[in-house]
Amino acid sequence: MRILGIDPGLRTTGFGVLDLDAGTLRYVASGTISTGHLATKALPARLQTLFQGLAEVVQRYQPDCAAVEIVFVNVNPQSTLLLGQARGALIAALVQAQLPVAEYTALQMKQAVVGYGRAAKSQVQEMVRRLLDLPGVPGPDAADALGLAITHAHAGRSLQLLAAAKNADGDGSEAGRSGSYKRGRSR
Repeated sequence: MRILGIDPGLRTTGFGVLDLDAGTLRYVASGTISTGHLATKALPARLQTLFQGLAEVVQRYQPDCAAVEIVFVNVNPQSTLLLGQARGALIAALVQAQLPVAEYTALQMKQAVVGYGRAAKSQVQEMVRRLLDLPGVPGPDAADALGLAITHAHAGRSLQLLAAAKNADGDGSEAGRSGSYKRGRSR
């Protein structure tokens, strides 16, 4: 299985591609998609660059699934909103390519990769280097993306088993409906 990890960012988005074969992870590629060459106020052009850049990554590496970092709410609501828009453009590119998308928080990724949810970026970079036996430390955005792919490789199978068990118990009856919603309570 080929996994694409995505660390969303409006200025720099990291990506990492891993192969998982019989429980063994193998590094395929990593890098960044940058919008730094565009004007800060050119939001539509920046979102288009992210969408098209990720579409190129997907076309080139042909992943089977993707893992994307969940946006956290930070002190500046405007920054959070802009990051959410970037993340939306990236997820839209993945959905357009018909890839299953899993989502993990930075805390979940750091726990899975480093063993400590509040690990520094440098610790994530070093552990990714060690886990994938890389010759050098990847950049921070690419390391986070590779960390998300590693997290999905380890957690994805467990989540699939839980989902299958839930569906076998009859609790997942709404899951198969496309475009439906589950009704809430009414009085």
